[in-house]
Amino acid sequence: MSSAAVQPRYTLEQYLALERNTDCKSEYLNGHIIAMAGASRRHNLIAGNLYREVSQQLRGRPCEAYINDMRVKVSRTGLYTYSDVVMVCGEILFEDADNDTLLNPTAIVEILSASTEAYDRGEKFAHYRRLESLQEYLLVAQDKVRIEHYVRQGAQWVLSEISELNDTVHLDAVDCAIALQDVYDKVQFAESDESPSPN
Repeated sequence: MSSAAVQPRYTLEQYLALERNTDCKSEYLNGHIIAMAGASRRHNLIAGNLYREVSQQLRGRPCEAYINDMRVKVSRTGLYTYSDVVMVCGEILFEDADNDTLLNPTAIVEILSASTEAYDRGEKFAHYRRLESLQEYLLVAQDKVRIEHYVRQGAQWVLSEISELNDTVHLDAVDCAIALQDVYDKVQFAESDESPSPN
């Protein structure tokens, strides 16, 4: 009879101390630390493109955008995680004086990969929906031209899909419009992918 390895449990203080003293990123939930995988070239290009487009449009306005390294806390569920791109407008709330754990994101972007797609669509989005501040959620494909755009309307989340390079996604909550051609700038798809390279 084999025994399964027991996962160690960490206090929140231990988790934050570890995160603040390493270059690796991990999620935290219910005492467990879950390592996050590194990102592909396409993933990094898309995240950088999105961040560039959004941050330029937010210049001079009471909004901020962060890429990759801003930790987000879902206070109602206890999840600490990282979004690929996160935006916040108005008063910006952090958990403590370190200003590295955001409590009230307005819009979140996750870039899908084979290893994270099910989580980003399912359990992670279920956590994010508990953020009262969150108004928009984008799931961005990296193997084809496609953005799934969820918008909070009262108690419901309404989905629209954008899948043409000449289309634009409108983030009303942060008053930004992003052309898909800019999102996928320099991104080359594999020959087996259905969507053509935008280059």
